[in-house]
Amino acid sequence: MTSTEAVFTSIEICAGAGGQAIGLHEAGFKHLALVEIDPHAAATLRSNIATRTNWAWEQQHCDVLEMDVNDFQPDTHLTKTGSTLQPRKLDLLAGGVPCPPFSHAGKQLGRDDERDLFPRMLDLVKKLKPRAVMIENVRGIMDPKFSDYRDWIKARLQGGDYRTEDGRMAHDRGLGYKVCKWDVLEASDFGVPQLRPRAILVAIRDDVLKDLKYEWPSPTHEDPVSVAAALEETMRERYARYFDGPYAQLARKKYDTWLETARNRDAELKSKGGGIAPTLVGGSKKHGGADLGPSRAKASWKQLGVSGLGVANDIATCEKKESEGRDLFGPDGPMLTVEQAAIIQGFPRGWQFTGGKTAQYRQVGNAFPPPVAAAVGKSIIEVLKAARERGQGQG
Repeated sequence: MTSTEAVFTSIEICAGAGGQAIGLHEAGFKHLALVEIDPHAAATLRSNIATRTNWAWEQQHCDVLEMDVNDFQPDTHLTKTGSTLQPRKLDLLAGGVPCPPFSHAGKQLGRDDERDLFPRMLDLVKKLKPRAVMIENVRGIMDPKFSDYRDWIKARLQGGDYRTEDGRMAHDRGLGYKVCKWDVLEASDFGVPQLRPRAILVAIRDDVLKDLKYEWPSPTHEDPVSVAAALEETMRERYARYFDGPYAQLARKKYDTWLETARNRDAELKSKGGGIAPTLVGGSKKHGGADLGPSRAKASWKQLGVSGLGVANDIATCEKKESEGRDLFGPDGPMLTVEQAAIIQGFPRGWQFTGGKTAQYRQVGNAFPPPVAAAVGKSIIEVLKAARERGQGQG
């Protein structure tokens, strides 16, 4: 048995800054490749993998590929694994394919959007024939207007009828999978202090699944984690630098005001999901600097005592640039640092993002929350473990 078969392996496309990769790694998957087109996000993946002892397997086996997924060829680009990865040997092919084609914030062009990568994902499924497939997207793809497109995707995986773009009925024999579930998970049910519904598709190869039952993840948190609880430690760290000196009185007042505002908002919303954050957005490269989203999101942040008009400098840069007035002492409350935005997204503390502040924030805003990815990953790995013990679906 080769080293790549002794563990549960995965390849992830559209990997971003590692939100899904972190979660799947926690679930027990070992990454053979992470494919990402954005140079800053790819650099983030490389730097974190290189410096983390618990990613030692990936340091030896994982290719971080900075490239368009349309150009990705597993048989030539997996230099660390080489020819040892044969069709049907990969455990999981995963990917958060681009959201704009289906996002409520966009034009919802679906399959007519050049950024739609579902077809490429399905091409890779056909080529690699992994034991399991996981595809993440925005909730918008579950809208009625995309029902025909969802039918085509399911038919491509498991066989069945679907309606073509010109309205005709067609049939696909499928690729030999069972779409076990395609539904929405809410990030706040998994300890992420944010309103972030994501649509997840899980498909498992027929010879692996057989009579096994796939169990959709159950919420891990009965009560959501509030922004006040999630950010209290880091917010105090930021203000504490000014508790002595000329800003002492102002710093203590501003910190206390933020904490009280955030806690009060949480108490006010206890019966309606708690004081969690609105959905973080990464924004587009076509637009200017980063902020915390559209007007409605900014208004929600203000009710949590946070200014959504921009992203704050980190502690050291704030002191160096003397940007306290903007970052901490503004009339609408403190702005979030990139690190705090990452906490709101469910990243572990210490995960470092590369690039300038705007590039870092966009990586965070576009990420898939690691705790949700971990929950889905664990649900998949349970089936793969059972199949492995049964000794089927291994070829």
